Amino acid sequence: MSTPTLRVGLIGYGLAGATFHAPFISTNPGLRLSAVVTANPDRRDQATRDHPGAEIVADADALWARADDLDLVVVATPNRSHVPLARAALEAGLPVVVDKPLAATAADGQALVDLAAARGLPLTVFQNRRWDSDYRTARRLVAEGALGEILRLESRFERWRPTPGTGWRERDDPAEAGGLLYDLGSHLIDQALHLLGPATEVYAELERRRPGARVDDDAFVALRHAGGARSHLWMSAVAADPGPRLRLLGDRAAFTTYGLDGQESALRAGRLPGGPDWGREDPQQWGRLTTDGTSETVPSEPGAYPDFYAGVVAMLRDGAPPPVDPRDSVAGLAILEAARRSATERRVITLPDTPSH
Repeated sequence: MSTPTLRVGLIGYGLAGATFHAPFISTNPGLRLSAVVTANPDRRDQATRDHPGAEIVADADALWARADDLDLVVVATPNRSHVPLARAALEAGLPVVVDKPLAATAADGQALVDLAAARGLPLTVFQNRRWDSDYRTARRLVAEGALGEILRLESRFERWRPTPGTGWRERDDPAEAGGLLYDLGSHLIDQALHLLGPATEVYAELERRRPGARVDDDAFVALRHAGGARSHLWMSAVAADPGPRLRLLGDRAAFTTYGLDGQESALRAGRLPGGPDWGREDPQQWGRLTTDGTSETVPSEPGAYPDFYAGVVAMLRDGAPPPVDPRDSVAGLAILEAARRSATERRVITLPDTPSH
């Protein structure tokens, strides 16, 4: 007996919806893109061309009116609308995927987690960078013990974009959760926590380097983890020469990579995920494992963004754990808030004890 595909309503068809969500929904055999919400005429036309089988509607109320015809809602809208839309979906009885960051504050994120639990509905967050090639390779090496005890993670998302844009991410209204700390820092902090466990201390430097910039565009965050390791995280729009993407130092060896995972550029170029070569890195971009002055290249694990939605299918069909526990995202939000406080007060912030789960 065949299993019916799960019907998905996608809210938002900008960069996140069109490039990072719809391709993985439409190519997963367990999912069907049933409806797309966008009021923008150009995006409506694009969604119609890209997904002729989906109904294109102007607002989310149209989804709530047909909640019985859906199995999942994906929120891929600007940050300020994540919480109200996710709350409305849960109140309509629908499981939810929310693009990162889950919310602008840890309190708002926790309220969503609590609402989902009270309703008995799955909730997860699209922290897709857990499935980057370099990060998956680093996790494999740590699991194998190749590095020994981890002492420090250095991680960067650095770009050269010296002129501020005009979109909502450049606005300084706190409700927008704009700036690089929330944009790229959401990824870097999630990876650090996922790899090294809860953090106990946060120190941050947030700068506005570009003329006319209204939000942080050059940032550094340092974490001390409960296990003793430290994370040093950089995010910048003014890095003409980016540093190593990852540098993971252990008491036995170090692992270093340069360059960004290629899945985003493939998606932006219009390539659909799938096939044996998806996410595979050019050997010239493989990282180096260095032990006692001797280096060797390490074959990279393939990047695997499709695995997130495979996990969503397992969550909905089989009751499997969510591919990203939303409580992890709440912990990340607490660090983002502490980082802003640290930068403002120019001091290290001690975090409250984080319950394990």
